[in-house]
Amino acid sequence: MSSIVFSLLLPFWVSSLGRNALALQYQSLPHHHTLAVASTDENFYTEASALMQQQLDLIVRIQQALVSPDANQMRAVRGQLIVQTKTVAAFLNRYDYNGRMCQQQAASPLSGQLNASQTKIYCALSASSQELLKLSPVLDQLLSRRGEVGLVRPLPLVSGERKSDPILTIAPTQRPNLGKPATPLLTGEPNLPGQQSTTATSPSGLPIIGIVGKTAIANYQPPMPPAIAPPDAAIKILARAKQLLTTAQIVFPPNTKFRDAQETATALDRFAYGLDPQEPQTYAQFLRLPRTGIFRTFRASAKERPLNTVRNRLQPSVSDRYNFPNLGNTQGGLNPSLTLELVDENFQLRHPGVDYSFMVDVGDVPLEKLDDGLKSVPASTREFFLNYQPPKQLAALQVDRRRFLTGKDQNWQQHQVILASATAKLHHTYLLRSLQFQLPEIILNSQIANLEKTTYIDQLKQVRSSDMIIAFRPVRKRSDGSYTVLWRVLKELPAPQIEERD
Repeated sequence: MSSIVFSLLLPFWVSSLGRNALALQYQSLPHHHTLAVASTDENFYTEASALMQQQLDLIVRIQQALVSPDANQMRAVRGQLIVQTKTVAAFLNRYDYNGRMCQQQAASPLSGQLNASQTKIYCALSASSQELLKLSPVLDQLLSRRGEVGLVRPLPLVSGERKSDPILTIAPTQRPNLGKPATPLLTGEPNLPGQQSTTATSPSGLPIIGIVGKTAIANYQPPMPPAIAPPDAAIKILARAKQLLTTAQIVFPPNTKFRDAQETATALDRFAYGLDPQEPQTYAQFLRLPRTGIFRTFRASAKERPLNTVRNRLQPSVSDRYNFPNLGNTQGGLNPSLTLELVDENFQLRHPGVDYSFMVDVGDVPLEKLDDGLKSVPASTREFFLNYQPPKQLAALQVDRRRFLTGKDQNWQQHQVILASATAKLHHTYLLRSLQFQLPEIILNSQIANLEKTTYIDQLKQVRSSDMIIAFRPVRKRSDGSYTVLWRVLKELPAPQIEERD
């Protein structure tokens, strides 16, 4: 029965493998079933190293499938496990069909075909393959569970199979692509910013803290992403299978190299979202200055989950793996971050709650020349950044926040419009003043009017805040639109206080 399943799955596996982003190189070796065929040392090590590399890659793909909600990914590794097991078995059967070599350590296999090192490799491949076979029922069970999240279409049995249709009888079978994520069963997720917020929204689209208002879609509850924890038994099996292969690698010839697919995946992830290793070294002299740093900023949507896709909520997201830079503890007890991102080709901070900021492009001014007195910037800009006083009432804070974000109703002394964003330009320096607040949940999610006065005052006393003047400078732009940015905290102002409302 297993031979039938293998013959059915092999054509589809070969055609879909090239599209699978998780697959590195997974090609079956030629099968030789004649026991009398002798193999030279060079051929043995070449074939054995290829099989071992395939098996190591498969272990990593199975590890990834165990924590992925994608049914196609689970289905692909299930078929690849069958193919790999058959390929390894064909290789082993050329030397010892009944496995006597590993069962009787003192036995001489097939009149001394293999030496001691080759025997160790042979037994490692055999034992590792047997370990992986134990995962077959586990993967079958998990595939059925993944079918509760994404659509699992039946595979065609033969190349020219057609499905019966009540209207169009010659309609061809729709072939699933295991290299692409399965279609989630719950689709139609609306693209409405702020739809999950319990706060009211102003005509400008900005939330108003402390007032419960209508959401964009009445009674809409976004789908809860699944929480998928890999079975402990499966993790232990994979660990044993990998350990067997790793131990046997030392007996290969010195010029034999093995790659770690997990390390490769980590390096690719770091290449996509992290800094290049040489960048901190290039700017090492600047980074030795106090309260400086370097990071990579992206478009606002780059780290967000695309609509109508499913992720495992137990696994860290891109934003979790690559956090915004930490600016350090402040006088107000808050640990703020530089939440800089690109919005419509403009630099802008994220503004959760009542946080807000404003920034100005000061041109090609080296960061090293800026100080806490802002002597290197125009006088009008310097005076505004140093003298602006944030309001002390929650409602007034939100008014100023909307003024900077929209550019409307500004009545500053300089009679100029100062915004929360600025056009992104390479090798320009930007001056930023960032005000961040950590509001209690009861104020964020409740109607302030319904709170008792004493409760409201007690909650305001718990607010932690920060007020900083920061300079940042994009020094490199990549093809994906992201920037490498240097930043420096120039001045920390007294933490703003929110007082009792009038």
